[in-house]
Amino acid sequence: MSAITFTVDDRGVATVLVDHPPINLMTQEVFVELAKLTSRLATDVEVRVVILRSTNPEWFIAHFDVEAILGFPADAPPPGELPGFHWMCETLRTMPKPTIAVIEGRVGGGGNEIAMSCDMRFASQQAVFNQPEVALGIIPGGTGTVRLPRLVGRGRALEIILGCDDIDAATAEQWGMINRVLSATELDPFIDRLAGRIASFPRDAVAAAKASVVRTDQELGDDLLAEATAFSSLLGNADSRDAMTAFLAHGGQTPEGERRLGDLAGEISG
Repeated sequence: MSAITFTVDDRGVATVLVDHPPINLMTQEVFVELAKLTSRLATDVEVRVVILRSTNPEWFIAHFDVEAILGFPADAPPPGELPGFHWMCETLRTMPKPTIAVIEGRVGGGGNEIAMSCDMRFASQQAVFNQPEVALGIIPGGTGTVRLPRLVGRGRALEIILGCDDIDAATAEQWGMINRVLSATELDPFIDRLAGRIASFPRDAVAAAKASVVRTDQELGDDLLAEATAFSSLLGNADSRDAMTAFLAHGGQTPEGERRLGDLAGEISG
């Protein structure tokens, strides 16, 4: 059964749903599904707006599969071009139509990197954000070290990345990581209205406006490639592998452990 499904309504609003119980872990298989669909939606002329959300209100996307990361080759040469995860995130950022992430519950690691790559992010009051990678001996290697400083500034980005702690929705809004926090009753009507308004406007004007805003980011390719190289360089590090193994042993990637991800990250080295 597919973990990624989508619908397109008569306004041209595509809603992409992540459904990979129990915690929407971003496995390699789920990533491939999402990457293929992202590329398809980017070029589909019938699609005017893309919304990404979860069927599970407790998790948007937990993070990338740490067990899979432990299986990545430790002796691979530095990447000569952007890895697939970066390309998927860049497609969300640059496609000629707006992308909107709707976050109702927890989101961490690569899941948060995907959300940050979208043009807009809206969250429920129950949403919780976390970048746990440094506690696991690696770095946010799927665009996180490049996205976060641009969204929240250098100091707050380092607090999030190096602290590996939970960030509540109100703080995320205050810091600029997300656009707005909305109540459970407000979230869906707000998203539906915003997406519908944008979809009703002239397609070329929407695309040109987004492209003009994207240009203000300047070229990210070199920074993203440097991030991917730094991530790759840590894969064979003994301390990093010990930390990732400890994360799994302490309950990482289980619902119980992931519900307390910030605390869990602080316990790995204990």
